[in-house]
Amino acid sequence: MRKKQCVAMLLAGGQGSRLGILTHKLAKPAVPFGGKYRIIDFPLSNCYNSGIDTVGVLTQYQPLKLNSYIGIGSPWDLDRKNGGVTLLPPFVREKGGEWYKGTANAIYQNISFLDIYNPDYVLVLSGDHIYKMDYSLMLEYHKNKNADATIAVIKVPWDEAHRFGILNTDLNNKIIEFEEKPKNPKSNYASMGIYTFNWKLLREYLIADEKDADSENDFGKNIIPKMLTNGENLFAYNFTGYWKDVGTVKSLWEANMDLLSDNPKLDLYDPHWRIYSVNPSKPPQYISEQAVVTCSLISEGCQIFGNVNHSVLFTGVYVGEGSVIKDSIIMPGVTIGRNVLISKAIVCEKTVVGDNCIIGYHNEGHQESLSNDGITVIGENTNLPNNTKIPCNLTVSYKFQDNTF
Repeated sequence: MRKKQCVAMLLAGGQGSRLGILTHKLAKPAVPFGGKYRIIDFPLSNCYNSGIDTVGVLTQYQPLKLNSYIGIGSPWDLDRKNGGVTLLPPFVREKGGEWYKGTANAIYQNISFLDIYNPDYVLVLSGDHIYKMDYSLMLEYHKNKNADATIAVIKVPWDEAHRFGILNTDLNNKIIEFEEKPKNPKSNYASMGIYTFNWKLLREYLIADEKDADSENDFGKNIIPKMLTNGENLFAYNFTGYWKDVGTVKSLWEANMDLLSDNPKLDLYDPHWRIYSVNPSKPPQYISEQAVVTCSLISEGCQIFGNVNHSVLFTGVYVGEGSVIKDSIIMPGVTIGRNVLISKAIVCEKTVVGDNCIIGYHNEGHQESLSNDGITVIGENTNLPNNTKIPCNLTVSYKFQDNTF
C-alpha cells in the first residue's frame, strides 16, 4: 500500500445506552438523523470533504445494519483500491481475541492496519456527533504548532461543562490540564472527541498503555493525561461551528429540531460541504390537497394526507387524513392512520400507528417517574392498535400489548 500522510480512525462501536430503545438493535452511529441521513454520514462526509481518503471504522455493538449501510463506502467516495473505508471489528488472533476494552484499546488492536499505510498523522473521530468540520484545517494547525497531539474543543455553556472532558490551556492554546467531567470546571472548553496525533508517538503510548493493568485504555482517562504528565506538546483547536453530541434522546430530538428554520443552525444545503448518505430508491413525496405542511422536512416516498407541523419525516412515511403531527421525528417506513395526534415524539422505523391514536398527551401522573424530557419514544416495528393513548415522556417498545394504557 502507498504511504498516507493521514489516516482517520472512526470509533463506531459504542452501545449508546443513553438512547435507550433507539439503539436496542442498532449501533448509535447508524441511528437515522435529519430526514435522510444516519449519524455516521457526518464524520464520513467530513473526511471526504477534507481530502482524507483512508478511514478505518471500528465497529463492535450491533454492527449488522451499520456494516451493511457503509458497504464499500461508495456514497462518500471511499471505495478506493489504495485506502478507502475499511470496517474494523474485533478479531481473533493466534493466541485468542477480545472485545475492544476502550477507545485507546480499539486503536491499539488495529495498529497493524495503521502500519500498512505508515501515516505521519492519525485522526481519531467519534461516530456519534453531528457537525461539519474541515479536518484538513485542524491538521495544518497541528503541524504549524509542531504539536504531538491536538484536540478539537468547543465552548459549551458553563452549566453543562461538568458533562464533558474539559481542557485548560495557556494563552497560546497549549493544553496544561485535562479534566474528565469535573464537578467544578475551570474552563468551559469541552473536548469534541476529535484528536490528531503524530502516529509514531501515539503508537508508543498505545503499546505502553496496553501493558498497564490499571489503565481503562481510554484516550480521555489515560492517554491524554499520560501525555500531559510526560510533557508532550498538546494543543487545543478551537471550533466555532455547529456541533451536537446526540448521545441522549433529548439531544437527538433537539438536533433534528435545529434543522427546522429558514436559517438552520446546521446548514445541510451548503453546496460546498455536502453531507452524503445512502439514498433509497423512492418515488417523490406526495402532498394531498387537504394536507397542511409547515416548517418541516419531508423526504422521498412520503404520502401526506393530514397536517405536519415542525417535524422531520424520513423516507416512505404515510400520514392519514385528519392526523396531526407536530414537533416530532418520524423515521423511515412508518404508517400513521386517520385522526392520529402525535406531539413531541420520536417514532422509530416501520412502526404502524392505528386510527384515532394519541401519542404524547400530557398526563400529570407520569411526569415525575419518567425521564425522556417530555419526549415520547415509540420503538421500531411497534404496532399500536386503534384508539391507543400514550402519555408524553414514555418509551414504548415492540412488545407493546393492547390495553396497556
